[in-house]
Amino acid sequence: MLAVFQIQNAFVLAISLVVFLLQAWAFVDAVSHRAEAFVAADKLTKPTWLIILGVALGAHMLIWSPFSFLNLIGAVAGIVYIVDARPALRAVTGRH
Repeated sequence: MLAVFQIQNAFVLAISLVVFLLQAWAFVDAVSHRAEAFVAADKLTKPTWLIILGVALGAHMLIWSPFSFLNLIGAVAGIVYIVDARPALRAVTGRH
């Protein structure tokens, strides 16, 4: 019976780590772009993205459970940045 809980805990830890890395990647990527690129790409401003992603990353460091409400919202924010804002920023800046 203990092995089942160990597998479950390992699975939750793996999900939490993946979500944390996604949020960290999104935050670092947002920091690396110039503020003008966000405006040119017609996305939220750089400070807005940094606040959203920074709060998400901070909440994940405080509440490690990937299934908490804040972490679910933070995961969605990170995914939206990666699949929507990042490609638009890369197109505007010419990064590949």
